[in-house]
Amino acid sequence: MREEEKKPTSTIRRILKQRWALSAIYIASAAIILAAAFLLQNSFNDSAKDGKEESAETGKNYGEPSVEVNSNLETIKMPVADADKSVIKKQFYDVNADEKAQEEALVFYNNRYEQNKGIDIAMEDGKSFDVKASLSGNVTKVQDDALLGNLVEVEHEDGVVTRYQSVKDIKVAVGDKVKQGQAIATAGKSQINEEAGVHVHFEIRKDNIALNPLDFVDKQASAIQSATEAEADKEETPSVEGSEADKEETPAVEGSEADKEETPAVDETDESTDLESGTDEEGSVPGEDTTEESDSLKDSLNQSN
Repeated sequence: MREEEKKPTSTIRRILKQRWALSAIYIASAAIILAAAFLLQNSFNDSAKDGKEESAETGKNYGEPSVEVNSNLETIKMPVADADKSVIKKQFYDVNADEKAQEEALVFYNNRYEQNKGIDIAMEDGKSFDVKASLSGNVTKVQDDALLGNLVEVEHEDGVVTRYQSVKDIKVAVGDKVKQGQAIATAGKSQINEEAGVHVHFEIRKDNIALNPLDFVDKQASAIQSATEAEADKEETPSVEGSEADKEETPAVEGSEADKEETPAVDETDESTDLESGTDEEGSVPGEDTTEESDSLKDSLNQSN
């Protein structure tokens, strides 16, 4: 039995004593390790591919154009296809302009003068043309008006509205979303400004306040918000000046000092009244007090004698 148990052990020892034994063991171990690393790498690659496919499925619509357009990032354009061939028939009425410019910006109709709230644009050849959307937005008003020559109103962000009057062949309806440069109507005529001929009356309004469109053409729509905020700050400055004016109105304070100076006069009159009545502050008569004191002295001297 002991000899049989020793045979396997002696066989292993004999194999390990061979020169090639250790090399074979190292090679086998390395093969096992490489095989395990290869299997792990394949499993990681499979999981990565699955993740990419899922992300592709999730974001497959990212390349499509968005329906909503941020008009604040757009540059305001003239509502015509070729601005170089256009002319301004009547300018915006600017309260800060000189008298001559203001007169030229007045619209005369029915024996009345009206301030032009926008600009009237026509072509050099006087022909009709397509009226384009100056900014992307939503159509909020389409109105037939013979006096104004029909009206299309497009609403944008931050209370900004663009208006297109004196148009015909209107191609949009209320609720439509229009993109910048999209044709919305054709230039026409209006009764209120027949001198302009075939034209479009273009307005830009912020919170229903008309602005000069030429001040914002080729600028981003966000410039309208910045300009209105700057104007609001200017309007608030008079309140500061008013406070300085209040500070200058110091006569009221001086008047109070004058009142303080006048108080001695009141005291003097009171004292003079007391003197005239022959009484002091305690209400006693000075003459009577002196007589009583002298009589008491006389009595004391007679008693001593």
